[in-house]
Amino acid sequence: MMKSCVKALSCAVAGYGLACLNAFGQQTQPVGTAAQSKFIQAVDEYVPAPGQFVNTLPEATAADTPATMAQKCTEAIANGNGGMITLGAWGGYVTFHFDHPVVNVEGQRDFAVWGNAFTNNAEPAVVMVSVDANGNGRPDDTWYELRGSEYANSKTVHGYRLTYTYSAMQDVAWTDNKGGSGVVARNRYHAQEYFPLWLASEGTLTFEGCRLPDNAYYDEATRQFLLPAYAYGYADNQPNTDVEGCSMDIGWAVDDAGQPVTLDHVDFIRCYNAMNQVCGNIGETSTEITGAEDLHPDASTGISGIGLSPSAVTRCYSIDGRQSATLRPGLNIVRMEDGTIKKVFRKNN
Repeated sequence: MMKSCVKALSCAVAGYGLACLNAFGQQTQPVGTAAQSKFIQAVDEYVPAPGQFVNTLPEATAADTPATMAQKCTEAIANGNGGMITLGAWGGYVTFHFDHPVVNVEGQRDFAVWGNAFTNNAEPAVVMVSVDANGNGRPDDTWYELRGSEYANSKTVHGYRLTYTYSAMQDVAWTDNKGGSGVVARNRYHAQEYFPLWLASEGTLTFEGCRLPDNAYYDEATRQFLLPAYAYGYADNQPNTDVEGCSMDIGWAVDDAGQPVTLDHVDFIRCYNAMNQVCGNIGETSTEITGAEDLHPDASTGISGIGLSPSAVTRCYSIDGRQSATLRPGLNIVRMEDGTIKKVFRKNN
C-alpha cells in the first residue's frame, strides 16, 4: 500500500513550499495524441542549489522566473537536444516528464538519465519518481526514491536538511540539521553570481532529502581529486557510454520507510544532487544532467497507456468496488489473467 508521506526532496524558498513552484509546471499530453518519443518532453521544475555553474547552465538573469527557467531547461535537455544543465551543490533538482507514462517493465531497467560523468568523476544524484494520481498534470503527488546501491550504507544520511543563505557575489553559506556548516566557495574560474538569480530575492533556499557518503579522495600519484562511481541507481554517476549504469528500474522505488512499492508506471521523474562535498580547487560536487530516455516507450501503448495488454485483464473495478467493462478515468482495481491484482490510474483523455 502506498503511503501518503515519502522520504522525498522538498524545497522551501523563504517560507514558500514546493507547491508555489508547481504552479509553473507543464501539462503532460494524453497518451495516444501523437507518436510517443523516447526523449523528455518538458522540464516542469528547475531549482538548483548554489554552485559555480549556476546562472550559466542554463544562462539566467534576475528577470527570469521559475517558468522561464523551466523553459530554458526544456530547450537544453528535452527532445534529445543534448544540452546540459547544472543542479548546483547538494539538494538542487530538476523535474521532468515524457509525452507518455514510463512503464515499469518487470525484470528490465525502464529509463536512463544522462549526465557528464566520466571515469573517476562521478557526481551522483538521487532519482525519484511520481505518479500523477490526482490527474492534474503537475508533479504535486507522492514521490518515491529509487533505492540505489548506497541507500543502506551506514554513512548515508536520510532526512538531511540544508539551508543556503544569499549574499550577493559572496561565498554562499550553508547550515544543516546535523550541526554542520560551510560555504559554496567562489573561485577564479567562474565570476558570475553562484546563487540562483531568479530566487535570490527570497534570501534563502532550503532542501531536504538524502545525503550520500562522500566519494572523493585526493590521489597523490596524479595530484588530483578522484570521484569513483557508486555501483548503481544514481544519475551522473556512470559515463553515458555505460547505458546500463545510467539506467533506472522503477521496481527500485521505496516509500519513506524504505519499503518497496509497486508502481505500474510513473509520470514524473526528479533528480537531485545528493553530494555535499568540496574537492579542493575543483570546488563543490555538482550534478549535471544532459537528458533522459524511456528505454521502452512502446510499452505505454497498451490499455490505459501504461503497458497492460487488454487480453491480460479479466475484470476492472472502480475504487468503490463497482465492476466496469473498461478502465475509467482515475484509480481502478484490475484483476489480471494470472490472478494478480493491480491498481491502475487512467488519465482523462
